[in-house]
Amino acid sequence: MKLSEMREKTVEELKQFVLDSKKALFDARIKLSMHKLENTAEISNTKRAIAQAKTVIKEKENEVKNA
Repeated sequence: MKLSEMREKTVEELKQFVLDSKKALFDARIKLSMHKLENTAEISNTKRAIAQAKTVIKEKENEVKNA
């Protein structure tokens, strides 16, 4: 998901995305340990997406506080 798409979503949708991404990250790490992960860049991309989503969540929460 692109950053611009994340900014259009609600906080609850973003929190659900973070949970789903953490599950996917866990599965990717398990596959990596069993040498069955073909695309190792998937781990770093998932971690980056989680961080971006958390940043957007904080931005939206701060907008609500300051409004």
